[in-house]
Amino acid sequence: MSAAESGHPPESPESPVQIAEADHPDEDADWDRQARNETETQRLDRNWGSLLQELRVVQTGVQLLTGFLLTLPFQQRFIELSAFERGDYLATVFFSITATVLLIAPVGMHRILFRQRKLRTLVTSAHRLALCGLLMLGLALAGVVTLIVGVVLDPAVGAAAGVSAVLIFAFFWLLLPWRLRRR
Repeated sequence: MSAAESGHPPESPESPVQIAEADHPDEDADWDRQARNETETQRLDRNWGSLLQELRVVQTGVQLLTGFLLTLPFQQRFIELSAFERGDYLATVFFSITATVLLIAPVGMHRILFRQRKLRTLVTSAHRLALCGLLMLGLALAGVVTLIVGVVLDPAVGAAAGVSAVLIFAFFWLLLPWRLRRR
C-alpha cells in the first residue's frame, strides 16, 4: 500500500536530530495532492497557520516565564541565593530570553518577507526557529525547577529535580514524537 493510500505521508526521518530537517515539501507534494487535494501554496498556507497557532500557545507561556524571572532579583530573598543558585538563575534567564526571541522571530520574519513570495522559506525557517525555541524553553523550565526545588529543599535536590525535568522534556518533546514519526 502506498503512502497516499494509507493516509500517511512518506517515510519519516530516522533520528531525532533529523526532526529539525523534517520540512521536505518536495517529498510530501505527491501525498498532499492525492490525500488532501491541495496545491503547494495551500499546503504552505496550512503549515504556516498551524505553526502560528502553536507559536501563539507557547509564546504566552514563555513571555510570562521570562517576565517572572526578570522580577526575581528585586525580591528581598534573592540576596540569600548561593553562588550555584545565582548561576542557575542567570542561565535560566538566558535560556528564557533566548526562547522568547526564537519563538517571536517568525513574526518579524513574516513582516520582512511579506509579499516577497517567500512562503516556503518562511515556513521552513519558522519551523526551525520554533524547534530551537522549544529546546531553549525546556532548558529554561528545567532551570526554574532546579532553582525552586533548590531554594525550597536543598540545592542538591534541586539539581536532581532539574535533571529529571530535562529527562521528562526530552521524552515528551523529542523521543515520543520521534517514535510516533517512525510508526
